[in-house]
Amino acid sequence: MGASVVMMRTPAETALIERFNAEKAGLPGAAEARAEAFARFEKSGLPSKRVESYHYTDLRSLLRNPAPVAADAVAAKTLKLKGFRRLGFTNGRWQGGESAPGVSVKPLADAYAEGLVPGLGMGQSSDVVVDLNTAFARDGVAIEVEAGAEARLHLAFSENVASAQSITPRVIVTIREGASLVLVQSHEGPNAVAYQVNEMVELRLGSQAKVEHIRLNQSGDKAMVLSNIAATLGEEAELSTTQLALGGETCRHQVFVTYQGENAKSAIRGATLLKGEQHHDSTLVVDHAVPHGESRELFRTVVDGTAQGVFQGKIIVRPHAQKTDGQMASNALLLSDEAGMSNKPELEIFADDVLCAHGATCGALDENQLFYLQARGLPKQQAEALLVEAFIGEVLEPISDEGLRDVLAGLVSEWMQARVVA
Repeated sequence: MGASVVMMRTPAETALIERFNAEKAGLPGAAEARAEAFARFEKSGLPSKRVESYHYTDLRSLLRNPAPVAADAVAAKTLKLKGFRRLGFTNGRWQGGESAPGVSVKPLADAYAEGLVPGLGMGQSSDVVVDLNTAFARDGVAIEVEAGAEARLHLAFSENVASAQSITPRVIVTIREGASLVLVQSHEGPNAVAYQVNEMVELRLGSQAKVEHIRLNQSGDKAMVLSNIAATLGEEAELSTTQLALGGETCRHQVFVTYQGENAKSAIRGATLLKGEQHHDSTLVVDHAVPHGESRELFRTVVDGTAQGVFQGKIIVRPHAQKTDGQMASNALLLSDEAGMSNKPELEIFADDVLCAHGATCGALDENQLFYLQARGLPKQQAEALLVEAFIGEVLEPISDEGLRDVLAGLVSEWMQARVVA
């Protein structure tokens, strides 16, 4: 007779269980969804490197002490963008914002009370980090863009904490048939504070809806940031999502895209610049569940110091998803001998009439290109900066708003300049 195996819980897992049991009655709505999500966490625990998708980011070891819940705070100064309606969040709590024609914004608690269910944006995927956000999300908003409307919104997240605290916001965005949305999501926080963020944005695209989503990570240099984007695509919907990641000490950015309607398209891009001892993991799952879908994934990572970059990308083509076209690429530049990069692209194809491919590269700056620029009078550091900015620029170039694109390109230039000064 075999002995049963009992999973030993870490102090962090025990603390999370105790917190949920103590606080669940006071969390705002969606009680059933919260309970189901937390039950999955209780069963599996925090993912360790033995879990394939977390092999390079051992959350069970990294998250030793869940920080206390962040308190209300005065809004901090955040990025300002021209031409966008701003919705401000401080420590994960919505501070209000400007209205926009054809757009409704409700507090998350009100939306839950009216029957909105979290988690639909995950499609057929399941993830422990997302489950923890579902269970513990205290505040956020539900946004709806009316059919045929056009909107430009800026979700401005700022963290105003002086000690380690946890922040768990959730944003659910519904884009109705034929609507168009440009959504910018920026995150800023203080340095030298080990705060913890687990945030989730769901994008639910109706038929022929179009969404351009841009996420900027300028979190503090000691922060742990777990960010999640989950999108479902209706018939002929189009999604473009791009992240520029500069901040945080330990970060994992997850993107889940599920095709629910035929002839939908997605473009998923990421540009990450790492230095010091930073660790950044970009993980995505693209689930082609219906025929005639198209997906493009392009990720560029620049790693300096002893930092570590990770890319994990998976394209799934379901048995009936014929005529799927999926192309994925990850490219990394290592600027020091101690820098590291792990690439893991995957294809899971269960249909026979598809066009899918993936590729990954990792290396140093091209010596011939450096010599060419230096031979024309540029100092080595300036030549390196030009090559890095061009490398990252291919990810930023498709962004439609020129002003926003210039802001992001300027941040890349500042990162390289800081490297020269250091």
